[in-house]
Amino acid sequence: MRKTPRLEIKQSSTKMFFELILFALSTLFIWEYFFKKHRNELLSKYKVPGPPTVPIFGNALYLRNWSPDNIIAQVYENRAKYGKIHRFWVLHQLTVFVMDAKYMEFILSSQQLIKKSSSYDFLECWLGRGLLLSTGKKWHIRRKIITPTFHFKILEEFVEIFDQQSSVMIKKLKAQADGTTVINIFPIVCLTALDIIAETAMGVKVYAQDNPDIEYVRALASIANTMAHRFLKPTWRLNWLFRLVANSEYKKMVQNTVIMHKFTNKVIVDRRAALKKKIIEDDVGSNKKRMALLDVLLQATQDGKPLSDEDIREEVDTFMFEGHDTTTSGISFCLYLISRHPEVQNKLVEEINEVIGTNKTRTIGLSELHELKYLDCTIKESLRLFPSVPSIGRETTEDVQLGDIVLPAKTNITLSLFMILRDPDYFPDPEAFKPERFNSESDAKISHFAYTPFSAGPRNCIGQKFAVYEMKSTISKILRNFEILPAEPDVKPIINLVTRSSTGVNIKLRPRTE
Repeated sequence: MRKTPRLEIKQSSTKMFFELILFALSTLFIWEYFFKKHRNELLSKYKVPGPPTVPIFGNALYLRNWSPDNIIAQVYENRAKYGKIHRFWVLHQLTVFVMDAKYMEFILSSQQLIKKSSSYDFLECWLGRGLLLSTGKKWHIRRKIITPTFHFKILEEFVEIFDQQSSVMIKKLKAQADGTTVINIFPIVCLTALDIIAETAMGVKVYAQDNPDIEYVRALASIANTMAHRFLKPTWRLNWLFRLVANSEYKKMVQNTVIMHKFTNKVIVDRRAALKKKIIEDDVGSNKKRMALLDVLLQATQDGKPLSDEDIREEVDTFMFEGHDTTTSGISFCLYLISRHPEVQNKLVEEINEVIGTNKTRTIGLSELHELKYLDCTIKESLRLFPSVPSIGRETTEDVQLGDIVLPAKTNITLSLFMILRDPDYFPDPEAFKPERFNSESDAKISHFAYTPFSAGPRNCIGQKFAVYEMKSTISKILRNFEILPAEPDVKPIINLVTRSSTGVNIKLRPRTE
């Protein structure tokens, strides 16, 4: 029986559709083979291990099972299974994880590896190509412009802000300091750190501690949370894919970005106008006006021309991001560890009383913070166990010799600081909290590049001293006013943009009477 013309057309269309799909898949497989060929050949030649891959997706399907609750266990499992150097493919992107400190010096000091990993690219919609994400000439110029911001004379003025804002925090904590109330200290410290960075970076007060629901503060908290989730989910890192699979989150991110950029732009315009009218005091040593990061940028030039408002906004937004979440993490985990080690707390209080005295409200300066040596050791050991930035990334632009292996061009290198800082080969009894590791005698024995919570080399954290003094000021202020007690549950750290805990960072406080 002869087929009808309509049936023949339908069958022909179906056949053409499947042929088209087959052609597209064949083309995709061929493209993938040649696109990854050189990198796969080097990985095979130098025996860089990693989990089995599938065509096109690589290890993306494997990584989709990673979550905040199991990511630490997964990292430990992969190190045990594949060693301190192993690789992952996510779609077309190759990432090599490095967990061995012996490679740190070359990677962090190399001018060949100055470019940040492409895994940071999803931050561009918020931060632009400022100091964190830029490379080449732009990065060198911005670094040179911003470095003077952290001159000790300016830091001295910042210490006053640290003290004022931590005093606000103390007043708010007193209502819960009964020795029994469990306090998740992370969000409380976060608002304090946000007040500090807004005043030091932009020269404005946002009153986050008094008004945590104001538009800018809420937008910043929301976008920081979104970016943290994007970091954990490979399918969220590419903007087009993020928009496709999580459209509501994408729209919320765009709305929050607009709110934040609008706020920053207004501050820049107002501050520029004030500078032109000579309202802002030029003398950084003056007591009339403090010099903020924004003022340095407004007065800076590039090729003889002032920076544009967009250039300035990139750097201010970068500082607002990097300058509050990281110190929040550092302060919170340090308080957590102090609460569980009373012998450490007693030594800290003894040192504080000796250097500062017992007056709980006395304002202290940079020189006194510098004298708190045991607090220095305590913060260093806390950052070893819970580095504020648990991993950092670089990207190879050409084939690079790394020890006895060669990493191919277009490879993302992820340096797992969380794992390196807990490596028993460099830190005996690595899970134990021992501030004495960093006293002057012991510290000299620690390999410089084994301990890099602030990174190292040309792209080290430009605000390291700022962060440490802020941590010392805030922690010492809390210890002067409260006894810090342990509380359940314990932390469950999450390796994210910054180190967090899925269970909160919980402590109890009791007022000091002496």
